[in-house]
Amino acid sequence: MGNLIVLAILGAVLYYVFKSYSKYEDYSKEAFKNFSVSYEALKNSELGLFVALVAKVAKADGKVDALEAQLVGIMFDDISAVFPEPEKTKDILKRIFEEEKQHRNNIESIAQQLATAIRRDKAKQQQFMGFLIQLAFVDGEVSASEEEILQTIAQALEFDPNLYHKIFDQFESMMANMTPQNSINDAYKILGVSPDDDMATIKKAYRKLVRQYHPDIIKSQGKGEEYMKEATAKTQEINQAYEMIKDARK
Repeated sequence: MGNLIVLAILGAVLYYVFKSYSKYEDYSKEAFKNFSVSYEALKNSELGLFVALVAKVAKADGKVDALEAQLVGIMFDDISAVFPEPEKTKDILKRIFEEEKQHRNNIESIAQQLATAIRRDKAKQQQFMGFLIQLAFVDGEVSASEEEILQTIAQALEFDPNLYHKIFDQFESMMANMTPQNSINDAYKILGVSPDDDMATIKKAYRKLVRQYHPDIIKSQGKGEEYMKEATAKTQEINQAYEMIKDARK
């Protein structure tokens, strides 16, 4: 598949996850206004536990590639924005990620802690599991080690196996149906750049558009079904255009 999948699927799973939960506002500045930002507090919070599991999936095949790093970076920005002291929060989240990506022997215990924290909240279970599946697919394929970690997490969360496979299958179907842009000129127009622009300028435009249309864990709350459809389709289009331009300039 190459890199045509990459960030094109950034919002895909969240569309399905939030179809039945169009009003979901647990993660807001108001909800966290009294949160004491510290390493220990964040690490033991449900979002800190989730970041630890993100690290496990991202490093499952031995390294965190550039595409996974960009997806995780957007997630850090969105999560930290709802906490007091966002920059401090982001630094701590990065520390948790860097520490946890080095270890594989505590995946089940962390997932069980998260399961306890969100046991009665099916929407959060779907949200978190959906994002982890999304991350595994971001480089175009799911390795055996990634799938093993996903299954371990899903079992610890007592996540509905049928729903797990439904989300997984939706990604596989989406990958199979993706097609490139018609022409390189179309690709430049989609990114709002010129063929004369250098790659640094094009990359900057691409990242700006991805951030604008990417419906992440925090940004997706309270958005309607049509928003999710449009954001997903637009993100696909943006990513395909960027990949086409990169391939043309090799």
